[in-house]
Amino acid sequence: MNNFTKRIVFGLLYAGVVISSSVLGALFFYSLFLIFMMLCIYEFIKIIELKSIFPYVLGATCFFTAVISNNNLIVFEDDFSEKITLSIFLAAIYFSFILALVSSRKIGRQYLGKNFLTLMYIVIPFSLLIKIPYLNFVGTFDTSIILGIFVLVWSNDVFAFLIGKNFGKHKLIERVSPNKTIEGFLGGFIFTFIAGYFVAKYCSSIQPLQWFTIAIIVSVFGVLGDLIESMFKRQAQVKDSSNLLPGHGGFLDRLDSVIFATPFVFIYLFLTTY
Repeated sequence: MNNFTKRIVFGLLYAGVVISSSVLGALFFYSLFLIFMMLCIYEFIKIIELKSIFPYVLGATCFFTAVISNNNLIVFEDDFSEKITLSIFLAAIYFSFILALVSSRKIGRQYLGKNFLTLMYIVIPFSLLIKIPYLNFVGTFDTSIILGIFVLVWSNDVFAFLIGKNFGKHKLIERVSPNKTIEGFLGGFIFTFIAGYFVAKYCSSIQPLQWFTIAIIVSVFGVLGDLIESMFKRQAQVKDSSNLLPGHGGFLDRLDSVIFATPFVFIYLFLTTY
């Protein structure tokens, strides 16, 4: 099986797993993306050369905090469970200072910096991602929202790749990613916007205007996420985040667009839905 065939096969398998987990319900959705988050943490801390179990602990704490609070997105309401989850979240973050203090062979600032980088770059996006299906006017888990967002992400990735490969001449940011072109970015943007029309037609949980705005967010910030991950890999002098996904590299390579676009999609839906 050549590399292109592997890319197609494992790409379809990945898409099938994401779709299945969303359709089967919140528990399966949470479980899959908890696994994805842990694998991305594993790959990322290898890239930044952080030897610590704390990112996994912090990741699990933040993730389960998000799961518990999904019935009520506004954490400052007078609700005991919300206060508990917020307290756990903050305590977990600040516990990293104590770990830096007792880790005698680590440089405190460097250790803390890498932990907080992992928190901001991996953990928070995944914790927000599992809240997005609830960002509708009903406030219950809605499969169509998360599936619609992934359709937009995949449309952007596929058409940016195809158009960039066949028509790309002008480099986007060559020093970071020599293969990314302006033509590819524009192609991905246009086809993602078109995909937004069909997603809005079949996923009516949010307004069509919101889907078109999400298409723009995914196109712009998805590409930036890809470039940012390329920046980290270039500094670490590695081609892929791992070899766990044949034909794709690692899970971080596959999810980099989703990871960076998620906070902006969450903020937009949170502000426009409630």
